Order: sequence, then C-alpha cells, then structure tokens
Amino acid sequence: MFEKIIFIINPISGKKKKKNIPELIENAFSNKEEYEIIYTKSPGDATQIAKKYFNKGYHKFIAVGGDGTVNEVASALVDTEAILGIIPLGSGNGLARHLKIPLNPKKALGLIKQGNHTKMDYGKINNRKFFCTTGVGFDAHIGHVFSKLEGRGFSNYVKATVSEFRKYQPKRYEISMNGTTIMRDAFLITFANASQYGNNAHIAPKANIKDGKLEISIMRSFPLITAPGIGARLFLKNIDRSIYVETYQSDNIIVKCKSPDIIHYDGEPEEMDEVLCVKIIPDGLNVFVK
Repeated sequence: MFEKIIFIINPISGKKKKKNIPELIENAFSNKEEYEIIYTKSPGDATQIAKKYFNKGYHKFIAVGGDGTVNEVASALVDTEAILGIIPLGSGNGLARHLKIPLNPKKALGLIKQGNHTKMDYGKINNRKFFCTTGVGFDAHIGHVFSKLEGRGFSNYVKATVSEFRKYQPKRYEISMNGTTIMRDAFLITFANASQYGNNAHIAPKANIKDGKLEISIMRSFPLITAPGIGARLFLKNIDRSIYVETYQSDNIIVKCKSPDIIHYDGEPEEMDEVLCVKIIPDGLNVFVK
C-alpha cells in the first residue's frame, strides 16, 4: 500500500523562490510512495485542500511556505492522527525555527523522510487556531501594516516597525488568568505556545510546545532610546528579563478591551472582538521533527 503524502505549496509566501521544490520532492521520494503537489491560489486554500485530502485518506501533509501556510494546513489536522510536515519558505518561519526544522528545503525533506514525529500543543484565540504565537497590541498592528505592503521579507518588516513605532498608542486591557484579574496599559500582549515570532526573535524564551501552558508576555511602553536594547534582548533570548516585560503562565486567559482592535495569530492579522478567550489544547497536533 502506498504511503499517501500531500505537499501544499504557497507560491507567494516569503521571498524565496519555489520553482525547484517539485524537483526536490521527486528526488527525495521513491516510486513506492504516493504523493501529490497542490498550489494554493488564495488565503484559506491550504485549509480546504488539507481537509479534502484528509477525507481521501492522506495521512501526511507538508506545508511549503511560511507560518501563515503552516497555520492553515495545521488547522485542518488538529485532533486527528494526521501528521504535519514543514518546508519553511516564509518570511519568519517561527514554528519551524522553534522545532529546529532546517531552513534548507532539501534538508527539511530529509527530516520528513526520516519519519520522526511528536505531539505538540496548539492554541485557540476565540475561533482561530494558532501554533506559534498570538497577541494584541503593537506586534498585531505591525502584522496588519506588513500584510498591506507589496514587498515581504525581514527588511520590510523592520521598516514597518520603525515607521509605526512613534505613532502607536498603547491600549488598556483587562486580563483574567489563574483566578486573578489585572489591568494593564500594554504596548503588546503575546500568548506564546512556541518561543518566537520568527527570524529568531524570541518574545517568550521559556515557552514550551509540550507543557500544556501558554507563556504570556506583557510589554509596557518604553522610551525610543531603549528600543535597540529591547530588540537585542529578543534575539538574545532574554526579553523576559527586561524591566518593561512581565511574564505569566496559564492555560486559559480572558482579555477585554474597550474597543475592537487587531489581533495576530501566527503573524496573520485580523480584527478582534472586545473580549478574547485564549486557551491551550494539549497534544493536539502531530508534527515531523528531528
């Protein structure tokens, strides 16, 4: 019986070219294995494709793209025995980096061929699933701005961040977790299943995808002069030691804001409700790892 594998490729994610991916797949998999390659055409396609092929009996689903593509494919596979694989070709590749999946497509394919997989947690923010991070505040705002830009890539993300920093005004949030309610004027609030946004920027260095908890990072406003130090801490994995950041752990959080805002889930922006329910689902997704 053939092993059924479906490769779902987002042709526009990130800046890396994907023309050679079909050839790499053909070279990696033998005739004894059955696979199919499908290209997405619009947002949401990857989820529908994954659902369709799961119903056809496919068991292994490989997301070829960035965190948005991974989110779409994984969202169709949660709480099933299907296995997610990742060939990271996006702008940030946060989940792939956290899982130590090679950024080189050929090496990522080799990892998938080895067949090692594990169960990981995933999160929900209202009706949206996330696998890496979700949140409100400045990072969500930047995700919204970034999604409107013609060019992708890390350099454009940095440009958007710098241009928007001076204009952004923190909002007041009511945050309930672990039997306690706190009020915060927050620059951003991140709920992390994995440790980083992407590009090795670690917003929650202690986050663990297998502990049944979300790491909550609440950052208050900071002077512009300290921004380089804040940025350095993200990449040095010690942002949680900043005087501008407080951290918590919880499996269920409720956030209230006086007016609708923008959220991001794995970097994808969307308008939020005034009340957000954020929770973790333990061991809900199978994923290929080293």
